[in-house]
Amino acid sequence: MRLPKPRGPVSAALCADLTAGSTISPRTLAAAEGLTTSAAAPLTDDDLQLSLAICYELHYRGFDGVDDAWEWSPDLLRLRALLEQRHLAALRELITPVEVTDEPVDQQLTAVIDADDGPSLSRYLAKEGTLEQWREYLTLRSVYHLKEGDPHTWAIPRIGGRAKAAMVEIQADEYGGGAVERMHSQLFAGMMADLDLDTGYGALWDDAPAVAFTSVNTMSLFGLHRAFRGACLGHLAAVEMTSSEPSRRYSAGLRRLGFGDRTTVFYDEHVEADAVHEQIASVDMCGSLVAEDPSLAADVLFGAQCSLALDGLTAEHLLGAWRAGRSGLREQDPVAA
Repeated sequence: MRLPKPRGPVSAALCADLTAGSTISPRTLAAAEGLTTSAAAPLTDDDLQLSLAICYELHYRGFDGVDDAWEWSPDLLRLRALLEQRHLAALRELITPVEVTDEPVDQQLTAVIDADDGPSLSRYLAKEGTLEQWREYLTLRSVYHLKEGDPHTWAIPRIGGRAKAAMVEIQADEYGGGAVERMHSQLFAGMMADLDLDTGYGALWDDAPAVAFTSVNTMSLFGLHRAFRGACLGHLAAVEMTSSEPSRRYSAGLRRLGFGDRTTVFYDEHVEADAVHEQIASVDMCGSLVAEDPSLAADVLFGAQCSLALDGLTAEHLLGAWRAGRSGLREQDPVAA
């Protein structure tokens, strides 16, 4: 995967450092410090979100021409921490915490989901979405779905017992049960190909708006920090508990445009799999985690709230653009270093 095009002074300086040497320059750190204090809307700031995504990608597949040793560079981790702190603060500003009760955590998760009133992309794409809007949606979601499973999977070695077994059961399905052709990332790539999109890992990063990275960065933040293991499981539970019916609508939207089973298999798979995963995620995974450590209940609910709120942020971005008659993708303007 090649490095993406910079979107501001921090991502420009970071990309220059990654290709030119083995340390983060004082100029880059200063730019990051400035951005973390000046960014008015961190969760939709292109420079901040892309810079954080680049830092995290070093833990996934890395970049062409970038030394693998960068992954654990103390200077880079210092830079990443600055960006993470502002990202996390913005998440906490976005979310109104819910009070933890004595009810089983699966019931509390259901209450959080029932209280969500965010806009629905799946309803729009099922009934009104044009082919070009579908292509934009898949471009945005490719940032996540081409690495689907991986951000949450980081949490597996951080938990134990029944919670771990349940999470492995869910994630095994994400990876196709060992069959590469059934991996959900492969199914998503097949759908992209049917809509004439580049299926290369990271190939569409330059087109994706900031909100595409915000969601994945949140998952990576939760998965890569043991302190957020509860939030990671809560985030995954919300995904599994809310995706079955939207997947049915997405599948219907593609069929309305004339696509068949070969194209819709990604969503058809989620209709069935996530209906099963719902109980495993909420009761066996999150319920077992909280039973072992009740102090993690608030984190589980926070993670679920983040999942729902960021889905809403994505929907607002795309629906707002489409209703205004413009593209929801990013205009690629040249950026001065």
